[in-house]
Amino acid sequence: MAKAAEKEPKKSAYDASSITVLEGLEPVRKRPGMYIGTTGPEGLHHLIWEIFDNARDEAMAGRCDDIEVALLPGGWVRVADNGNGIPVGIHPKTKVSALETIMTTLHAGGKFDNNAYKVSGGLHGVGASVVNALSEEAKVVVHQDGGMHLQEYKIGVPRAKVKKIGTTKEHGTIVLFKPDVTIFKEGIEWEWGKIVAHLRQQAYLVKAVRIAVVDAREQEDAFETETLFLRDMQVEAPSMTFYFEGGLASLIAFYNAHQEPVHKNIFYVDKEQDGVMVEVALQYVDDITSRITAFANNTYNSDGGTHVTGFKTALTRTLNSYGRAANLLKEKDENFTGDDVLEGLTAVVSVKLPEIQFEGQTKAKLGSTEATGAVASVFGEAFSAFLEEHPDDARAIINKVTLALKARKAAKAAKDSVLRKGALEGMTLPGKLADCQVKSAEEAELFIVEGESAGGSSKQGRDRRTQAILPLKGKILNVERARIDRMLASVEIRALVVAMGTAIGDVFDLAKLRYHKIIIATDADVDGAHIRTLLLTLLYRHFRPVIEGGFVYIAQPPLYKISKGKQVAYAYSEPEKDATLKAMGVAPEEIAEVTEAEGEAEGPEQSEGEEEATAKSKKSPRANVQRYKGLGEMNPTELWETTMDPARRVLKRVRIEDAESADRIFDILMGTDVASRKSFIQSNAKLATLDV
Repeated sequence: MAKAAEKEPKKSAYDASSITVLEGLEPVRKRPGMYIGTTGPEGLHHLIWEIFDNARDEAMAGRCDDIEVALLPGGWVRVADNGNGIPVGIHPKTKVSALETIMTTLHAGGKFDNNAYKVSGGLHGVGASVVNALSEEAKVVVHQDGGMHLQEYKIGVPRAKVKKIGTTKEHGTIVLFKPDVTIFKEGIEWEWGKIVAHLRQQAYLVKAVRIAVVDAREQEDAFETETLFLRDMQVEAPSMTFYFEGGLASLIAFYNAHQEPVHKNIFYVDKEQDGVMVEVALQYVDDITSRITAFANNTYNSDGGTHVTGFKTALTRTLNSYGRAANLLKEKDENFTGDDVLEGLTAVVSVKLPEIQFEGQTKAKLGSTEATGAVASVFGEAFSAFLEEHPDDARAIINKVTLALKARKAAKAAKDSVLRKGALEGMTLPGKLADCQVKSAEEAELFIVEGESAGGSSKQGRDRRTQAILPLKGKILNVERARIDRMLASVEIRALVVAMGTAIGDVFDLAKLRYHKIIIATDADVDGAHIRTLLLTLLYRHFRPVIEGGFVYIAQPPLYKISKGKQVAYAYSEPEKDATLKAMGVAPEEIAEVTEAEGEAEGPEQSEGEEEATAKSKKSPRANVQRYKGLGEMNPTELWETTMDPARRVLKRVRIEDAESADRIFDILMGTDVASRKSFIQSNAKLATLDV
């Protein structure tokens, strides 16, 4: 018995000494996702937003009217404002400078003191300290009370105490930081377009404040820290400056620049109620989608929140009340629903509260309950007055919503018909679908291919156990302006909807997705690119959770097949083709470009004797290069080796990095505004990869 007891595994001790206490900014570096959401590109740019928000809060407090964000060499970022400046005196509790306290202590800042900031976007007091913790190096220069003060940090730790470095007549704060590449392992790559879009949006939200963004990544002298703004140093670099006095009405005009308005006047209200400042602007356009952008204390709320709930409730109630009172809705007519009144709506809802609650540090959703009633009351009253004062606009809006109601009923009937038909047929999958054997969605892949030829090759070359093939005939319907009833009348779209298994519209269920890899595999030509764009438009407008879940991919078939004797290689780009030929030792004069038929005749599948005879009779050069124009040109073996084999294929996952920007691009490229589309193409022509 004693011997047996000796064999029992030694139990690990779990006592007080097992508890790890993270001090200072250690929690941020240990779990950065808790503070900035992700360590990918979104989290990286979130560092700029955190520091900018501090400057913007100074502007909201009326102490600042000039903010500058600059990208510097080496991944550095510089944010400057002409506010009061971060206090540099000794903090009574921490016994160190208030500046050091703010930069090195979580939950320390002026946002807890309503006397310092009546409203602010930063509510947890972690913004500056989090940025400091996640930066390899950081510096802060404060212009205050005639003196310039500096403190430098390394991975969030002060290198020395705050010191006075000179005198000044300015007032404000300069924050410089260099993100730590050991945290942001995908690299420190700042996206100019993303930063410009965010700062432009903020300029609309804070009236009469100058916001500049400067790309000084090629300017070494931009590191001068003593001067408040780079423009005062005569730094020559690409820059953009935003200054708006129209508030959200100007933002609506910007959003609808490529749309056809249903009514002329943009609705706008800016009013305070019960301590909540409410600002709302809206306009209906000739479209079937809705765009509601929400802000709380000037922080973008991608998931909406209580202020959006109050807005939607008041919008539905007000339009129903006006429609009945103006006799535009008859007694026999049913009331508008929330979906009806949202169709074609572009709206921005902004609230400012002294005590604000978000769901999470990334502030994606507002949780303050008082915002619901304040928005509903302020907006409802003002919008009702707007409809009374602008009868032509009111009639146009009611007609738009009435059309949406009728379309909703027709679309529901069409959708129910499709779903009912599927149910009667036992949810029969489309006949053209060659389904896979595995029933687990995690393992299953759906290849959407172009045409019967590609469908035949891919069906023969696939792994039947995990890979399903759905060939589509021709170009599917452009759904950008199509209602769901018209969409479901399309055989190709209906086949795709049934194959995916999620259903569509208000009965969409992501949990029923039958494949966790939906792979768009179209030809490498103009038609293939068009079909791919049409499919992405369909998925973005009606299956966005599928894209957001990371289930959509684009296949990258090779452009070239290169054969030299028995050697065969595939190249996915021009540089790769050149590198492959060089590796094979093939000189330019020894290359023959062959057609599909010639490629098959002279390929490595010939016997050794046939190959030698062919080479002698035709005196073929040392390498053949076949340019693929479509998947249908590949035989099943080639298609498997290059495009379908999980061990060798190249797939690109489709991501939505900026939904607002993506929405606008789809409007331009797939909508009816030809002039905007032409302008976009001309402006971006230099970025295109042409196949000529």
